[in-house]
This record gives sequence, structure tokens and C-alpha cells, in this order.
Amino acid sequence: MNFKSYKKIGLVLTAALLSFSSCTKNFEEINKNPYGSTDADLQGDFALVAAQLQQAQRSIYLYLPVPDFQLQQNLLGDVFSGYMMSATPFAGNSNNLSYNLLDGWTSAAWRIAYSNVMNPCYKASNYSKSKFPETYAMSQILKVEAMHRISDIYGPIIYTKYNQPNADGTVDLDSQKDAYYAFFADLKEAIDILTPIKDQQQSVLFGKADLVYGGKYIQWLKFANTLRLRLALRVVNIDPTKAKTEGEAALANAGGLLADGTADNFLVDIGATTHPLNTINDSWGDIRMGAPAESIMGGYNDPRLPKFFQAATDPAVAGLFKGIRNGINIDAKERYLKYSKLAIFQSKIQLMTAAEGWFLKAEAGIRGWAKAGDPQTNYQSGIQASFDQYKLGSAATYYNNSTAKPNEYKDPKAITAGQNDILTGSPYLSTITIKWDAAATFNQQLERIITQKWIANYPEGEEAWSEFRRTGYPKLFPVVINNSNGAISTTDFVRRAIFPSNEYATNAGAIQKAIATLTPQKDVGGTHLWWDPIK
Repeated sequence: MNFKSYKKIGLVLTAALLSFSSCTKNFEEINKNPYGSTDADLQGDFALVAAQLQQAQRSIYLYLPVPDFQLQQNLLGDVFSGYMMSATPFAGNSNNLSYNLLDGWTSAAWRIAYSNVMNPCYKASNYSKSKFPETYAMSQILKVEAMHRISDIYGPIIYTKYNQPNADGTVDLDSQKDAYYAFFADLKEAIDILTPIKDQQQSVLFGKADLVYGGKYIQWLKFANTLRLRLALRVVNIDPTKAKTEGEAALANAGGLLADGTADNFLVDIGATTHPLNTINDSWGDIRMGAPAESIMGGYNDPRLPKFFQAATDPAVAGLFKGIRNGINIDAKERYLKYSKLAIFQSKIQLMTAAEGWFLKAEAGIRGWAKAGDPQTNYQSGIQASFDQYKLGSAATYYNNSTAKPNEYKDPKAITAGQNDILTGSPYLSTITIKWDAAATFNQQLERIITQKWIANYPEGEEAWSEFRRTGYPKLFPVVINNSNGAISTTDFVRRAIFPSNEYATNAGAIQKAIATLTPQKDVGGTHLWWDPIK
């Protein structure tokens, strides 16, 4: 791959891309312990089990090495979600961002999930199940959190057949439906373990393993319940009965959901290590604010805007919060380099917020699910929880604003004048206001909920991309340049990533069976996932 315009990081990223093929060549080997520890080692010192679970927590949203994170998360979900866009014209400006899905890029999430999360969770759970059931519960929760993300990227995945090779050495994938049913079963098992001990003192092993809550069972129970509700709503368009059953079970559990915007957020501590987005944004200059973030948050005059982004320094837009539209003609990195940088992140990796818990309840409420509570109260509480997270005080003025709408987007530096603009009347420019309206249609209420959840979930782009595919909200801007050769519709947006080439090389029979579960049966970026039926 030739990154001629890419200076400092170009050689590093290119080397990383070229090395990916060797990283996933032998899937059966990946199914085994990569750390070299035997079962006897683990039994002799359970600190090794804690290290396995810490590794899993730190790798769901990878923080090191940064080139791997850039491909696992940033040039995938972060960009497809509308949060961010790169100023760098990688590979001659024909890459994921313009819908030419590059195997070296899209394979990273798969490789990292199996080697860095599924593997250590598998080892830790085998040791813990009979000896430390609460730590076994943690491993199950982490496994589901990681692997639902992978399923939401690719569709079918290796899950229930993990470490169970066939006679020919292949490993079968679950259809996405089967994977999701297994997620629900694993979450229920973990929740059933943690519920009766939720208020007890944690075990030494659990405390050592926990990089988020300091070993509190109740907090992990809240996280598991909220994750269960998230996944229940994910399948609501294709399997409403299962969605309602799982969602109501999560809502009814005595542990509750994540709710406190200062204490409940699922933030993984990465110590003194800098957040990977800081490196990509500030040191490398490879990521900037996305155009939808400018339009939506700018139109709402959202006080979180300066908490998320920095003002542009380009003379054409100096002092403004200015984003880059996805999939546009970029001739050189310098064209958009001085558009809005991201704000600096603390050394915490955000996987779920308390605000999301409230927005999930709000959606469950408009769907009439038991124990969901009042949608308006939940919606406003979600906004307040997000404000609390950023120490912004009362959100009442904001959530009672009945007039503010997303702004038009204009790009003064477009190579072709007006080519990148999204103006009033465009179907891609939302007209939704902030204030709750009990008399609004279901879709209007859903758009309000998802738009505010999208803001609150920043910068976690994988989840935001999934929710956009599920609901169509918030309204995002389509690419201007589509290099998919017809594999992805410009107006339908990208729906999934393609399976890694190394899976075709080493697990071909299983991959072909997995493709047969897709509709249509094509391994392309325009194929909808099971939970994302064509509307």
C-alpha cells in the first residue's frame, strides 16, 4: 500500500498493514493461550487470571499499539458513525472512508478481538468457573461486550464453537442470530451469579481483575443489565419477541442499570498511557471532527461541544467548530489539517455511559416495555447524566429548547465549490429539536432519543455506527466519492465490514457457510446484518 502523502506515521502504518496477514494466519493457534501460561500456571497463581481479564478490558477498545487501534476502531466505527473524519488521503484517497474497504484495515478488529479478548476470557473462565464464579461472570460479560461489537461489524462470528475445531481444522462461525442468542444466554448466566451477591465484599481475584469499578459486584451487575438491554433493542427490528423478553428481564433485575453520570460510566483505566485518540489526533494529525458532529451539536449550541472538540485554526473557518465530511475529494492532508481537532482525552477508555442506560430505558418506554418508566423522564435524565459526566451543571435549559435544530453544513475548502454542502431541504439534514414532545410520532421520539444518545456516547464510534444502522438516526451525510464499485450504496451507507482474507485462506469452508447466512449471500460492505433488515 502506498501512502505517499503520509509522512511520520506512513511507514509505521504501512508496516502494520503488511504484517496483519501473519497475525491471523493460523486461527487454531489463536484459539489457544497466546501468553504461554498453562492451566497449572493459572492455578498456581490466580494473579495470572487477573492479568488475563485486565488484558481483555484494555483490548475491547485497544489502546496500544496505536496503529492497531487506528484500524480496529478509528478508521472504522469512529468514522462511519459521523463523529470523526480523517484529513489524510490514505492510499490515494481510496480506502474505508470512501467505501473501498481495505482488507488490511478491516481485518484488524477481528484479529484483535480473538487474540486479545476472546482468548484470555476463555482461559480465565475455564479456571474461574468452579472456583470463583463471580470472576467467571466478569469473563462472560467482557466476552459478550467484545464479541457483540465484532458481530456488529461482520455479522457471523466464531463464538459458541470457539476452540472447537472440526476434523479438517476449520472452526465454524455462528450466524448472527445464533451469536446473539448465545450473548443473551451468557449475560443471563453472569447476571444470575452476580444478583444474589451484589452487595457483598468482592473476592481478592475480582478486585485485582477489575480496571473499571474497583471490584464492586453491584457495578458489574448494572453494566451487565445495561448491556443486556442494549442488545435487546439491537434485535428489536428482526426479533421483537426475543427483544422484549430480554429487555424486560434487564429492566426488572434488582441491580438496576447504569444511571449515575459521575460514578456508573464504564471507563477502563489505562494508567499513565495516553489515550490513543490523542496520538492519532494531536501527534499524527490523522483525525478531525466529523461534519455531522458540527451540524448537530453546533445547531443545538451544545455546551459539550468544546468538551469534545477544539476550534479550527484554518483561516477560512478560524475560531469555529469545523468538521470534515466523509468520503470527499481530498488532494492533500494540508487541505483540512487545521479543521477542528478532537479535545484531549483522559487516560480512560469509555465503553458505556450512564447516559446510555437512560436513553435505552427511554426507547424501551416508547415501545411499551414493562418496568421502563416514563420516556420523557428517562430522556431528560439521559441528557442530565451526560452533562454530569462533563461537569456542566443543570441540563434543564438545554433539554427544554424547542427551537434549535441541526445546522446546514458548508465546506469552504471543497475542491469543487458546493460539492460537500448539506443545505436546508436535504433529506440528510435533520429537523429534530431537543425538547421532548409526548404528542410526537414514534419515529420523531425515536430520533430524539437516538440523536441525544449519539451525542452522549461520543467518542465510542462502534456503538454509534451500530445504532445508526439499526435506526437510521441521527441523520448522517452520505459519502461524495464512492469507491466500492457498486458493493455499497451511497444512499444506504456502509452496513458491515468484509471477512478477513486470512479467514478465507485458513478457514474457507466455515467462511462460505457463514456467508450463506447473510441476505443477500455476499461478503460485501453493502450487505445488511441479521438485526438490520432492509426496510
